Amino acid sequence: MELNSVLLTVGGSACFFKLVNCGFDRLPIPDTACRNTWKWRNISTSLVHSLITGIWAVLCFYVHPQMAEDLIATHSCFSHALVSLSIGYFVYDFIDMILNQRISQSWELLFHHMVVITCFGISVLTRHYVGFAVVALLVEINSVFLHSRQVLRMANMSKSTTYRVNSMVNLGTYVIFRINTLAWMTRWLVINRDNIPLFAYTVGSVGMAIMTAMNIVLFYRLLRSDFLKTSREAKKEKEA
Repeated sequence: MELNSVLLTVGGSACFFKLVNCGFDRLPIPDTACRNTWKWRNISTSLVHSLITGIWAVLCFYVHPQMAEDLIATHSCFSHALVSLSIGYFVYDFIDMILNQRISQSWELLFHHMVVITCFGISVLTRHYVGFAVVALLVEINSVFLHSRQVLRMANMSKSTTYRVNSMVNLGTYVIFRINTLAWMTRWLVINRDNIPLFAYTVGSVGMAIMTAMNIVLFYRLLRSDFLKTSREAKKEKEA
């Protein structure tokens, strides 16, 4: 019965985000985004997921603060549902990318999704480490601004004040909710090594190592694109 409940939630979530994607297809699209409507819908759907799960993750710890004291065994149905819903989104997005984008263009995200689905799947099926998975979903707070950045760029607003403000908030939340959160999670894994079975510890450690490497590369790309590039352009204009 437990497995059926998880599959129902995951399947319902995947269907929900498919409907969200179809909904964006019916809304007006900026002319500059018309050349790649699939990407516009995909990023917009990802933004909806980030808004829902980022707020939900914070509420999980607010509603059930005991979970912060025991990330292994303590959790609520509210937090378990969040992780299950997020699995559904990543399954949907994985399939969406496979069907609509070349693997050479999306292999990093596909690999990321496989790691997340595996780690979160172990969590919801065993009902262990749900709290740890909810901590991982705090990174979605930054994803709100990360996806907003992509939406603004596709709408040809990369030189607007809105984009510049979003870029600064994006970089700040990136440090707080991605880099710091991943560092804290890695530290937690090391400290609690004796309380975690070898298989779960191995999967968690490999997953964290992959996520850390990917996020460092992405941070550099964001810094170079939104700040270092702007500084170079401003310097050239001043010299001219």
